[in-house]
Amino acid sequence: MKFYVIGISDAPRPYLPPEVIRIICQGRIFSGGKRHHALVAPYIPDGAVWIDITTPLDAVFEQYHDEVIVFASGDPLFFGFVGTIRRKMPDAEVVIYPTFNSLQMLAHRLVMPYHDMRIVSLTGRPWPEFDKALIERVGKIGVLTDREHTPAAIARRMLDYGYGNYMMHVGEHLGNPEKEQIRSLTLDEAAGREFEYPNCLILCGHAQARPFGIPESEFALLHGREKMITKAPIRLLTLQALDLPQKSVLWDVGFCTGSVSIEARLQFPHLHVEAFEIRPECEALIQENSRRFGVPGINWHIGDFLQADIENLPRPDAVFIGGHGGHLKQIMEKVLDVLTDDGVIVMNSVTAPAVHTDSQMLFNEACDELGLTQEPPTRIIVNDNNPIEILKCKR
Repeated sequence: MKFYVIGISDAPRPYLPPEVIRIICQGRIFSGGKRHHALVAPYIPDGAVWIDITTPLDAVFEQYHDEVIVFASGDPLFFGFVGTIRRKMPDAEVVIYPTFNSLQMLAHRLVMPYHDMRIVSLTGRPWPEFDKALIERVGKIGVLTDREHTPAAIARRMLDYGYGNYMMHVGEHLGNPEKEQIRSLTLDEAAGREFEYPNCLILCGHAQARPFGIPESEFALLHGREKMITKAPIRLLTLQALDLPQKSVLWDVGFCTGSVSIEARLQFPHLHVEAFEIRPECEALIQENSRRFGVPGINWHIGDFLQADIENLPRPDAVFIGGHGGHLKQIMEKVLDVLTDDGVIVMNSVTAPAVHTDSQMLFNEACDELGLTQEPPTRIIVNDNNPIEILKCKR
């Protein structure tokens, strides 16, 4: 099986080199999107077969045999169809004739060096990689869009989380001399505009400081009670105990203000975070605090964790238990049903005579009954507050 994959621009009659013209003239099976078919139809020999690339892709690949000439947008190696061929037919021979991809063309029009640009594709993809780039304060972000993740939707999300310090450069119908348009806008301007598809964009912003160890007084608090929130030094030691640089999915059970989830995402933007809280008033708190500190992408669930449907959630490899309501063992049992083999569970226990339920004792008992291995606890005292024991266990 052999594929010739030819990258084209959005021009009505795209330029094709002589070598590519020779390959097309000898071809019998052609494939691409419907938009590509309209652009290259004048080049296709009479009697040739055209196969539209539509979902499901398995049905498309079942029609491929012998030699297929595929037309794709820009560079087929740049979030392009060659990756799909490699996954579906790893043994196939692939010959590529690329042209500039859309973000390269936009940078060319802007006379903007792009060697330092972070590329994010939102074409048929959710927000996490884009959110990660924002949290990391990347100064130049190239974004591939789709009909859902439009420039206006992207601008609104950025404004919602406090990233209004970027300019947005949008390229529409790049490569089409009759329709091409380049616009440079503030995010406020872009949020209220409509843009023709296809388009892509480049975001440029100046460096911002990323918080590290957010003071508890800066959070929106539950009933204004500062003692309800995990203190910054304890929060950072808790993240260390969770081994987050090596983890991918964090569950925060009993998130309250969301301080642990927010600090975790700020310091480790690669993390997928699921946060749980029984008190409905805490939903507004995590929403406000996520926006206050520029942390999109935390998924929160309100209700009793023991009643929560967790079957379809990503399996955690790090779990922080911020509150248990006296049901610690039951919570840990439920967590163990989904915890990965290398996962860890961490919780903080206050050591104080006035605390009637000894969380450390409950933790020790649960670990013994569930066959979990504990690590030595870390004891910390912040100012004149009660001592805290940072407890950790694993399978």
